[in-house]
Amino acid sequence: MSKFLKGTFILLIAGFFTRILGFINRIVIARSIGEEGVGLYMMAFPTFILVVTITQLGLPVAISKNIAEAEARGDHAEIKKILVVSLATTLTLSIIFTPALILLAPILSTTLFTDPRTYYPLVAIAPVVPVIAVSSVLRGYFQGRQNMRPAANSQILEQLVRITLIAVMTKAFLPYGIEYAAAAAMVASVIGELVSLLYLMTAFKLKKRFRLRKDFFQFVQKGKQTFKDLMDISLPTMGSRMIGSVAWFFEPIVVAHSLALAGVAAIEATKQYGALTGYALPLLMLPSFVTFSLATSLVPAISEANTQNNRKLIEYRLQQALRFAFLTGGLAVIVLYVLADPLMQLMYGSAKGSYFIRLMAPFFLFYYYQGPLQAVLQALNLARAAMINSLIGAIVKTAVIFLLASQPTFGITGAALGIIVGFVLVTVLHFATVLKKIAFSFYIRDYLKAFLVMGASGWLGYWLFENILLNEHLAFRVLTSTVGMSVSYVVLLLLFGLIKKDELKRIPWIRRFWAFR
Repeated sequence: MSKFLKGTFILLIAGFFTRILGFINRIVIARSIGEEGVGLYMMAFPTFILVVTITQLGLPVAISKNIAEAEARGDHAEIKKILVVSLATTLTLSIIFTPALILLAPILSTTLFTDPRTYYPLVAIAPVVPVIAVSSVLRGYFQGRQNMRPAANSQILEQLVRITLIAVMTKAFLPYGIEYAAAAAMVASVIGELVSLLYLMTAFKLKKRFRLRKDFFQFVQKGKQTFKDLMDISLPTMGSRMIGSVAWFFEPIVVAHSLALAGVAAIEATKQYGALTGYALPLLMLPSFVTFSLATSLVPAISEANTQNNRKLIEYRLQQALRFAFLTGGLAVIVLYVLADPLMQLMYGSAKGSYFIRLMAPFFLFYYYQGPLQAVLQALNLARAAMINSLIGAIVKTAVIFLLASQPTFGITGAALGIIVGFVLVTVLHFATVLKKIAFSFYIRDYLKAFLVMGASGWLGYWLFENILLNEHLAFRVLTSTVGMSVSYVVLLLLFGLIKKDELKRIPWIRRFWAFR
């Protein structure tokens, strides 16, 4: 089993468990503090992501790429230099931006978000910035060595700690007000990230090949060229993420002001934004743990192939990643589209947000492609082009949200349509950029087969839910329908040859079954 497939598989398993735990987290939050509380949480969260993006400076991708190349050369001194320079940079930036976030919180909450209660979640999340700065460097180091296990384990550990604390803390602070409960949810996230960092530091100490603290400042002084090499990759990468983070930062601001122009009160706008971003979007982004795993593994794998000038291997890896993203995303789309109402009712005790799922689900196939395509661009030294594509998408998305959400006929639906337009446009631009760099075959017949499989499995799931076990509990009906869709989907994929037996044999437990047989 290749390092690429093994690393992807480890991240997939970890990502799956992380997402399941994350959903339990969101369910607890939603049931504890409701739409309004979730709206406050989600309004503050983009600001936190923007600060983290600036602090990280795009270094995780650059670290992964440069360490993969240094590892291939056996240059351990350069690996240490990369780590030292990266840690010095991110820690310096976190020392600047953590106090800045706390000091600016009153202005952000009252002026930009139009809801002063967002102040408390903003202040509560600020201490996590330096923690994430250090942990992201360590994750980049392990990913560069194509050792995905520490990063995967740290994600699961973080969610376990967070989910343990979230219910207790939100319940304890809810009597003081919804804003305090939302802030408590943020504090739980801070503690989870801190535990994750402690695990990564322990894993690094056990597996390291050098003493990091020895001659730390001397390595910083000698690391000018290393810093330049990192910046060549990290700055364009940060540019792409910065554009996305800035767009996400302005998104709740634009939505709040647009809905105000449409005649929606501030509290109602917070609820509607909570239903869209706190209820619907997390479900739609469920398969993104697959694309994240693929993207994380693709950067070092394609960097290595590009260093060897192996164009065939680059295309093969990309074909693998895109097909996997499409097939896993396709199953998620049909399950969410068919079962939107009952899923929302089961998870959040309310069907609010199901309309957004049905509206957006078909278009999210483009979103699932975006991560692997961006990873390929970064690995091929085309991070600048990816940044420009992201900028175009962000500008168009924000413009569409403002134009549509400010109209009473659209309202919050205009925000959903703007989000769709943004990620579809970025994905198309990324794909066009990749085609300029490498040869790529597009198998139209396979995609037509995949859409046929999606339609057939979706119809079966709908029929099962509407006609079988009508007197049973809603959860049992949803489970039966989901299992029916999943089994029929996989069987049809095998019958149509969209999943090949030799690929299945590469999965560890299936490979062992074949060997035993």
